[in-house]
Amino acid sequence: MRQTKTGILLVNLGTPEAPTPAAVKRYLRQFLSDRRVVDTPRLLWWPLLRGVILPLRSPRVAKLYQSVWLEGGSPLMVYSRQQEQALRERLPDTPVALGMSYGSPSLESGVQALLDQEVDHIVVLPLYPQYSCSTVAAVWDELGRILVNKRRIPGISFIRDYADDSDYIQALANSARASFAERGEPDLLLLSYHGIPQRYASQGDDYPQRCRRTTRELVSALGIPPEKVMMTFQSRFGREPWLTPYTDETLKMLGEKGVKHIQVMCPGFAADCLETLEEIAVQNREFFLEAGGEQYHYIPALNASADHIEMMVNLTAPYR
Repeated sequence: MRQTKTGILLVNLGTPEAPTPAAVKRYLRQFLSDRRVVDTPRLLWWPLLRGVILPLRSPRVAKLYQSVWLEGGSPLMVYSRQQEQALRERLPDTPVALGMSYGSPSLESGVQALLDQEVDHIVVLPLYPQYSCSTVAAVWDELGRILVNKRRIPGISFIRDYADDSDYIQALANSARASFAERGEPDLLLLSYHGIPQRYASQGDDYPQRCRRTTRELVSALGIPPEKVMMTFQSRFGREPWLTPYTDETLKMLGEKGVKHIQVMCPGFAADCLETLEEIAVQNREFFLEAGGEQYHYIPALNASADHIEMMVNLTAPYR
């Protein structure tokens, strides 16, 4: 009897192929056209997106990408490729592929790369530790679209999230401890998660609960008083209310209240990207220092650290 051959598909959001207005425009057009991301009625959204948002936002975002671009490409792509390669080396008998929800390599190309290796079972690992309809559910939607026309489809094991996975929590705790050892323990550890519209949560998205679960588990693992940790939400877009408290406004408030030393971690990001390296490490640092703060340090994402790769190995083990 033929043994099932399993492959692993790592998935992340995606990134422009270059830090140019044209490349950013292509990426944002695809990203912001997904109904899971923006659910505004299309008759209203298309003119706004194409006539206002893309022309105005693309050049500005391209400049931000230029400020963090690495020799090998965008940070998200560089670190995602490192994760893919490290996991492949750790599991030499298991095919591993990378797919992005938006941009290249596409989710479809990742699936096809595994099928080309005669895989008949795919473990899909969206690298979003906390489930949200705007991220994880979008991966599920796209997988269905990819497979709908195939005569022979593989078995699928889909990892919804890993917000309270013990290996994930320990990897975060180890990263925080290393930062404390290098820079001293801060007055406050700020955990900044990507935001979503409050309306999505009110309609049933359990993302904020999953973020709170990660926060509680991390505080417990670190063994520090809960009052020395704060959870906030970043990267809001548009005019409607998003999850609060907002990271930028919180940092301004903390600086004004006399908090001197803050370290910031973004537990919802499996790899560093524009939102961590520019928005958090640069923009929000300026907000805090200008408001009276004295020390501000960003703790990098787990990226391709040994702890992170071991987490992926253990997380996918029950399905391999």
